[in-house]
Amino acid sequence: MEAKQAGSSLDSLISSFNTRIADLQELVIGRNMYPASSITDLSEIDTALKSMELQVQAIKDRLREETEAIPKANKLIELSLKQQKKLQSMLIHVPSNLETNRCLLPESSKLHQQQQQQKNGFGSLKLEDEPVAMPKERKGRAPPPLWHITADELDSLASYMRGRLTLEKVNAAINDMATYAETNAQLISAPKKKLAENQWERAMELRDIAMTETVKGKHFFLESDIKGPTLKLDNTGKAILTVLRHLGRISETRIGHHRVIILSRPQ
Repeated sequence: MEAKQAGSSLDSLISSFNTRIADLQELVIGRNMYPASSITDLSEIDTALKSMELQVQAIKDRLREETEAIPKANKLIELSLKQQKKLQSMLIHVPSNLETNRCLLPESSKLHQQQQQQKNGFGSLKLEDEPVAMPKERKGRAPPPLWHITADELDSLASYMRGRLTLEKVNAAINDMATYAETNAQLISAPKKKLAENQWERAMELRDIAMTETVKGKHFFLESDIKGPTLKLDNTGKAILTVLRHLGRISETRIGHHRVIILSRPQ
């Protein structure tokens, strides 16, 4: 019994040795198939992998730099937009003779900008050799016109449109509209140092509206400005606006989210 077990163990050991020898033979055959190029190929692969790793790292570094630069770029864009609005608001008040030749002046010059600001904010400092600009300044400072309606105009309306409106109430509403327009005009022309923070933002918004093609050069107010004392956003106020629009005293347009009401000359 013990002899059989010893023989079996010996056979198992011999079989294990034979298997190991066969594996070693296969490895030797595989190694000897390309003895001259195997080491070179591995070296080239290693070099290529290291190069790719460096490129990937460079890409990661670049992406990190771009990500860190995004907040700075957004800040620059915001400042540029604010500067653009300031320059556009200044351009409204530039006299015609200066606007014609402004391409000849260095726009980046601080002196040029200060001169423009002085001309916008202080009309009394204008040079004597600018006679063309004076009427334009006086025109911009003129109060909004009061184009009151007459009794004949009111009587010419259909009864359903006229309703219970009286001549005095309609003309009092026209006075209110002129007051709204005058308030906006003063806010647009006021220098920044005389305005509070919330007033400056509203002034910039009104200047953007004043530069549009529909409103440019005209007196206007917003629907949100209507707060009495006579004209209010009630049924009577809406009826008055309908009558004045029908009689050609006002026209309306929408700019952004604002309903803009423009004072119009009667035909």
